[in-house]
Amino acid sequence: MDLTRRDLLKAAAAAGTGALAGIGAGNAVAATGATGAARADSTRPAAAVVGAGTEPLRLWYRRPATQWVEALPLGNGRLGAMVWGGGRYERLQLNDDTLYAGGPYDPTPPDALAALPEVRRLLFAGRYVEAQALANATMMGRPKKQMPYQPLGDLRLDFLEVSDVNGYRRELDLDRALATSTFESGWKLHHRREAFVSAVDQCLAVRLSASQPGRVRVRVGLGSDHAQASVTADGDAGLLLRGRSGDAFGIEGRLPFAARLRVVATGGDLRRRGEGIEVEGADEVVLLLTAATGFRRFDDIGADPDAITRAQLEAAARKSWDELLEAHVAAHQRLFHRVAIDLGRTPEAVATLPTDERVARFADGGDPALAALYHQFGRYLLICCSRPGTQPANLQGIWNDLLSPPWESKYTININTEMNYWPAEANALGECVEPLERMVAELAEAGVQTARDMYGAPGWVVHHNTDLWRRTAPIDGAEWGLWPTGGAWLLQHLWDRWDYGREPGYLQKVWPLFKGAAEFFAATLVEDPNTGAMVTAPSISPENEHPFGAALCAGPSMDAQLLRDLFGQCIEIAGRLGVDAALAQRLAALRDRLPPHRIGRAGQLQEWQQDWDMDVPEIHHRHVSHLYALHPSSQINVRDTPGLAAAARRSLEIRGDDATGWGIGWRLNLWARLGDGEHAWKVLAMLLSPSRTYPNLFDAHPPFQIDGNFGGTAGITEMLLQSWGGSVFLLPALPGAWPEGRVQGLRVRGAAGVDLEWADGQLRRARIASDRGGRYRIEYRGQAVDLELAPGQAAGLAWRGGRLQRA
Repeated sequence: MDLTRRDLLKAAAAAGTGALAGIGAGNAVAATGATGAARADSTRPAAAVVGAGTEPLRLWYRRPATQWVEALPLGNGRLGAMVWGGGRYERLQLNDDTLYAGGPYDPTPPDALAALPEVRRLLFAGRYVEAQALANATMMGRPKKQMPYQPLGDLRLDFLEVSDVNGYRRELDLDRALATSTFESGWKLHHRREAFVSAVDQCLAVRLSASQPGRVRVRVGLGSDHAQASVTADGDAGLLLRGRSGDAFGIEGRLPFAARLRVVATGGDLRRRGEGIEVEGADEVVLLLTAATGFRRFDDIGADPDAITRAQLEAAARKSWDELLEAHVAAHQRLFHRVAIDLGRTPEAVATLPTDERVARFADGGDPALAALYHQFGRYLLICCSRPGTQPANLQGIWNDLLSPPWESKYTININTEMNYWPAEANALGECVEPLERMVAELAEAGVQTARDMYGAPGWVVHHNTDLWRRTAPIDGAEWGLWPTGGAWLLQHLWDRWDYGREPGYLQKVWPLFKGAAEFFAATLVEDPNTGAMVTAPSISPENEHPFGAALCAGPSMDAQLLRDLFGQCIEIAGRLGVDAALAQRLAALRDRLPPHRIGRAGQLQEWQQDWDMDVPEIHHRHVSHLYALHPSSQINVRDTPGLAAAARRSLEIRGDDATGWGIGWRLNLWARLGDGEHAWKVLAMLLSPSRTYPNLFDAHPPFQIDGNFGGTAGITEMLLQSWGGSVFLLPALPGAWPEGRVQGLRVRGAAGVDLEWADGQLRRARIASDRGGRYRIEYRGQAVDLELAPGQAAGLAWRGGRLQRA
């Protein structure tokens, strides 16, 4: 384990950072397929031109990584690797997305249901501290924590003849999902190391080569920090790492795992040396590694990782390096090439700097291509950590080097997991939402017990966190965890999956999930005797303490906003499907009785039913939960509810711009939704700074959390294109820093794709192409054009003479 990483976590210090390259103006975006997600054109898009002398879509550096947050991430959705790029010593730190501590367990608190009436009574009587103390004693999960995501191990390479390193370059090619390091050692001996993780062949592939034949000499080893792990020989040219997940919080580790490595040398000699393999005098060495655990689903760990890794490795080894790489690149680009973004030209003197140096000066302006690269890096990360059939992206995506990572690197569903998927739909990565959709279905299954045993209610519920084992009871403490609307927020992504794709049959598939969540709240909402509103109780406004020494409360604003969306969506789905009319009628009546949006004495949008906002202990709190209604929802917006939008703006001003990495990411989206491009750009500059972006472009909470990356990508998208309230908004928050540019392949509600081009700070032309047909209202600078398109039909628009018109 990396001591520098540990020190960084303890100090929560930010490291320097940087980036390179915008994105292809020539990237072609093809028609959309039957799933409603854009397909990539079969021809490779032209290279991006983002500044003379630069290479497009690459992060690059002048030296190897010296700490974990400088290593470069690779992944296929399931298997992750952090590549350090060392010259004499190389480390590839490995993860499997199902390797969590513990095993299936039941944390349901047995005394919760009996205590519930008294907790509610105390809350309505204003005895918040007593209510919170009682809830902590009776209503929290046992254990009070959930299981941590854990690393698999390390692939370590010792290059025996490398002494000096000159002309070093390390890079991550986002377009090919390929990490490369090159340098010169000795007398004109050029070394090249390449690595990728293939979704096609389910393996990590590494190639080691040199400019002179017979000059590759390397010692290869596997290792792991797990106490229950060992390495043995696997044939003459292989290694096998076996282990078992760790214990955590009183839950025994029962999940088996394995990683299997094969060394394929061209020329030279290969022999075993201790627990490793040594190769001498080779022209080239290829390493293939597969990994698996015993995980089948959250209640079944009966899979055989030995057999899985053996079958995967044998299949991969039948292919050459070129065949593996070609299949990998093609699969990656089918997703990655769907969107192209160009935010303007960066001067050559800046564009040719290493990535970390560019981040250090981003706030000075003049580097629009770095913002474009950062946008595409977020798309790259989502492709690498969330693909159909894998686990959803957790707090760190799939990348983690610690047995006990911050916040267990699991799923925090009071903002962080949702933010991970904010960029998915609008950025043509709808397939990447499939793991989240599957997790929601599993939470609905597991959450039935929690609803029944804790609340005596039908349906299902999940609180503010979950893990691989899909536990749904509240954890950590009532002041953080006793928040019952996590499932309601997660369901918004399933609604978006339908709204952006309009796939026939999708609503029938997900209706049981929506219905079950709605049935829970229909049974558990109670009348607040102080206001007459139907409220959640107990609950919190995540994770904020109100002025009375507690966080526990009744009916926080965010809960009402979430349920307003959930009930409205249930009513619409039931109507479209022609089912459950009685439930829909009941939900409509409950919706009318939810606490309304309220404006407080400082002109702010109230976070609670009571006007407490200006008296809280932490007025600049990282969470802005009560602004959910502005973004990602659109209940509050500048067009339809200008008074409430002004109150939301005032709340943002009071809260301040500075926050954690993800907190800044949320603020970026909120300012974009308010149509304030200059303020949004200011917040983006804060996010893309050394204090909030590490050298490898990972988001710095600090420490690392991946949600800020995804919030940044979503925020840049929101500045260029928004889709809410039945309209598509073109360039709604364009800052002066991006006076010209273009973007291709973005998606909007109603299953359509949009291309945009602008110059001199105003729209030049736009194109909207409908997958399934429909009506679209396109808005720009207060003007609107209504379109009715047939399936597969496209329409062009232009801004001429101060008017938006069809082209």
